[in-house]
Amino acid sequence: MTANSNVLTLKGVRAVLPEGIREDLTVIVENGLIVDLLTDGKVPSTVANSIDLNGLTLLPGFIDVHIHGAVGVDTMEASVDDLNRVAFYLATNGVTGWLPTLVPGPDEDYKRVAETVSVLMSKKNQGSARARALGLHYEGPFINSAQCGALRPPYFRTFTASSDVDPLRKVNIEGAVHLTTLAPEIPGGIELIKELTARGWVVSIGHTRAQPDVLDLACDAGAKHMTHFMNAMAPLHHRAPGPIGWGLLRDDVTCDIIADGVHTAPMMLKLALRCKTAERLALISDAVSPTGLGDGEYQIWGEKISVVNGKTQNERGSIAGSVVTMLDTVKMMLNLEVSLEEVSKMASGNPARLLGLEDQIGSIEVGKRADLVTLDPNMRVVHTFIGGRQVGKIGN
Repeated sequence: MTANSNVLTLKGVRAVLPEGIREDLTVIVENGLIVDLLTDGKVPSTVANSIDLNGLTLLPGFIDVHIHGAVGVDTMEASVDDLNRVAFYLATNGVTGWLPTLVPGPDEDYKRVAETVSVLMSKKNQGSARARALGLHYEGPFINSAQCGALRPPYFRTFTASSDVDPLRKVNIEGAVHLTTLAPEIPGGIELIKELTARGWVVSIGHTRAQPDVLDLACDAGAKHMTHFMNAMAPLHHRAPGPIGWGLLRDDVTCDIIADGVHTAPMMLKLALRCKTAERLALISDAVSPTGLGDGEYQIWGEKISVVNGKTQNERGSIAGSVVTMLDTVKMMLNLEVSLEEVSKMASGNPARLLGLEDQIGSIEVGKRADLVTLDPNMRVVHTFIGGRQVGKIGN
């Protein structure tokens, strides 16, 4: 290897690899990809750009598949510049990939957001390093009004024909991922799943009261994931296991979960992990626009919400998303004595696999993008690298 300004060496790292934690590793990055992992502190003499991380912990960057906004920006109303501000904030908190997430709304809103995210993901918008948008997540509109949570029932829909899917606009960028959360028990729900799956969508079950027999049909049709598990679902009951009982027992179904201690109590996080294991559980933030702004009153989706002591509530008394970051959820799971290797799977590897991007991102391996984060012993972000490019000053 000859000296090359496109080559970056990260030396002296404590790296979380798929096979476990390795001490004193050197990571070689070239043109944004990991090209070598060297042990015993070896460092090529030909590398132009080298950073000594002095024992910091190196993890694959976090991937948030469910986030509505942050720093005062709501995805449903955002410009490209607005989303870039969110992407920078996310990067400073260790997120390297995200799915801007929409709530049920009018067709024109879907069209505008899809066009905005298309520009965000385009090559001409690739300036300073920041978390990469990977596509879009439509939370709804095909969901059960009895489990609406903080979403907007006037915009909920049912399925009668394939054209009913057309308003869910796609991002006009090759490789963009499209995920939607739906309730399979709505009229036409199983046929809807088949239609979306045939169109290449990732289908997730959520905002649902479906019974196990319907959920079995949904899984057979292609819906093999569950959105913010336990939240906005019929509660678990010993005579009516519903979607929670079904999800806990199905080893062929993965789940994501809001590990903030508010949406899901710590004991229930432990229960989910015990049943699903770290192989089938992903962390999400479900963050909304006040994230990063502190307590106060805010307008979101046409109504007022309050944030008090880090907990959101809308005027109907429902929790209205979270104000945590993926870093906060990582810390929560570590505080529950989950191993760093398992937490890394939940924050990075499993989200990548859900989106079908596990061959590109989600773990520290040769051939994958150098989307990386370093943490100090107090689990604070020190560096974030997006495709080998270092994000500017970290604010944590």
